[in-house]
Amino acid sequence: MLLCIDCGNTNTVFSIWDGESWLCTLRTSTHHARTADAYFTWFSTLIAHYDIKLEIEDVVIASTVPRVVWNLRVFADRFFGVRPLVVGKPECLLPHAPRVDAGTAVGPDRLANAAAAYDRHGGNSVVVDFGTATNFDVVAEDGAYVGGVIAPGVNLSLEALGKGAAALPHVDITQPERVIGTNTVACIQSGVFWGYVGLIHGITEKIKAEYGRPMKVIGTGGLAPLFAQGELLFDTIEDDLTMHGLTVIHAYNKKNG
Repeated sequence: MLLCIDCGNTNTVFSIWDGESWLCTLRTSTHHARTADAYFTWFSTLIAHYDIKLEIEDVVIASTVPRVVWNLRVFADRFFGVRPLVVGKPECLLPHAPRVDAGTAVGPDRLANAAAAYDRHGGNSVVVDFGTATNFDVVAEDGAYVGGVIAPGVNLSLEALGKGAAALPHVDITQPERVIGTNTVACIQSGVFWGYVGLIHGITEKIKAEYGRPMKVIGTGGLAPLFAQGELLFDTIEDDLTMHGLTVIHAYNKKNG
């Protein structure tokens, strides 16, 4: 079994891959001070709930939070006797090397997204990943990550609005029935929802125009299905895209490492 760990700024996701399917996916909040023992206590408790007999043979990690990686390494080594493959480290091989400015560090999640998008759909695609930030990852014809766009995430924008305007209430993001709100909550929901629909559509269209050829737009991340309701923004939505990319990168290292 392969344990894939995707650590973002807000949440850390653990998924177990048996070579054919995902046995389970577990999610916890990201905290740089969480120890390897704490990870295992949480992890083993939920695994017992799913009644899965663990036979973890390999671990692959993508983390946008460098301080968390150490404890995840210890977690893999101490409890599974495995030296994890960490995406973005020099020893981790990539199916297609990114082509960006010299000295630029590409986020491991973006590298995983590019690998997954190419494996499933071929090149010439844009991955729109809804997380703490909203990332647009451009995948070239040969599968290389060649750049993208980073915009504030939906929830981050809502938090900033709540902190910056004391009189405005916190609201949950949803698609409003009308664009013109007739109360404060509806006005905020409309602004955020339709604002991000416009942002996604506008940026993807500008990427396509600059790239100069047809491109497939792939949505992923927790809020992707919500925004798919607004307009025809995506050609496809895949909630396991980043995790699939980790399996692709792991398999490539197994074969070529």
